[in-house]
Amino acid sequence: MAEYINNGEKRRQLLQNLIQQLHDGRSVEDVKGEFARLLGEIGAGELAAVEQALIEGGLAVNEVKRLCDVHVAVFRDALDANQPPEEIPGHPVHTLRAENIACGPVLDDLREALAAVKAGPTPERLETARARLRELRQFEKHYLRKENILFPFLEKKGFSGPSHVMWAIHDDIRASWKALEGVLAAPPADPAALTAQLDGTFLPLDKMMREMFYKEENILYPTALEKLSAEEWLDIRKQEEGVGYAYVLAGGQWPPQDPVGAAPAEEPAALEGVIRLQTGALTVEQIKSVLTHLPIDVTFVDTADRVRFFSESKERIFPRSPAIIGRKVQQCHPPTSVHRVQRILDDFRAGRRDTADFWIQMRGRFIYIAYYAVRDEDGAYQGTLEVTQDLTRLRGLEGERRLLDE
Repeated sequence: MAEYINNGEKRRQLLQNLIQQLHDGRSVEDVKGEFARLLGEIGAGELAAVEQALIEGGLAVNEVKRLCDVHVAVFRDALDANQPPEEIPGHPVHTLRAENIACGPVLDDLREALAAVKAGPTPERLETARARLRELRQFEKHYLRKENILFPFLEKKGFSGPSHVMWAIHDDIRASWKALEGVLAAPPADPAALTAQLDGTFLPLDKMMREMFYKEENILYPTALEKLSAEEWLDIRKQEEGVGYAYVLAGGQWPPQDPVGAAPAEEPAALEGVIRLQTGALTVEQIKSVLTHLPIDVTFVDTADRVRFFSESKERIFPRSPAIIGRKVQQCHPPTSVHRVQRILDDFRAGRRDTADFWIQMRGRFIYIAYYAVRDEDGAYQGTLEVTQDLTRLRGLEGERRLLDE
């Protein structure tokens, strides 16, 4: 029987035979039982294909039409159980759609608040409008999940259109949010100018966002559902929590706890020389290069207070040598500061604090030194990370630089 269920054509033949038996007079209950034993579930597309095969086999269209209610009675349980995953709370598409639905009223509320401001920009009305705009800007999480989770999965399938076009529109929407924020922060005194600025900013913004709802529903989601596998949607679902949601929480009904017939997602095949990390995979040489090029110095001390690693950045702030590996960290500091180091380690180990930072002036440079308690998923202390950075140039930055300085 398994070979029939795993073979689409033979499965259709079996189902066609069952429907023909109905036509020949078998009871609905008899056929339902046999159908359940044979298959357990069927999609609406296969039901339509079976009916088409019956017609092509010579059964009159009127006969198929007469049997339609019987077909539904036979397959109702299976069809109900075969609800599309994207319609189940918890599936990423269901969540994205729910956010779009929830965002519509937020846009409506902002429009109403702006109308009140145009009628008279009192402090209370302006603050209400600013609050409605802050609420709208929570939709940023919707765009961030698209850009940083969904788009990369689609790009791996060779479908990069959305990441080029939609991301650009997202940025236009963000620019409009910022522009509207500027108008509400310093509204012009002239009523006509105020109305012109508010309408000139909000109306295009409202149109862009609502058109994006439509583009997602009619272009992005259908294409993504066609191109991505169940395992890929599961992977997307796992990554969503790290970004967060706008106005809604992801449901808990998808994925099923024990989906029938679902194969467990397989780990990518191991590659020689590659170390798999939580958010990617790198060779040892790549890890060394990354750590060397970080604009910071990193030192790791284990639970026994022994130095186990330090990065070899191009311009170290404090000298380090391989001789310190395995050495007690207390012995790596001058006697006058050992008590401070010990207090930090004791506090980290006891859970009294997770960070400790200092900054000093050294040879005309501003040096920032921070210690971080490293803990596992259960909160158990695993060691201490020391990070040192020269902030001299960064402290002098002002304004913005958005373009590459050629």
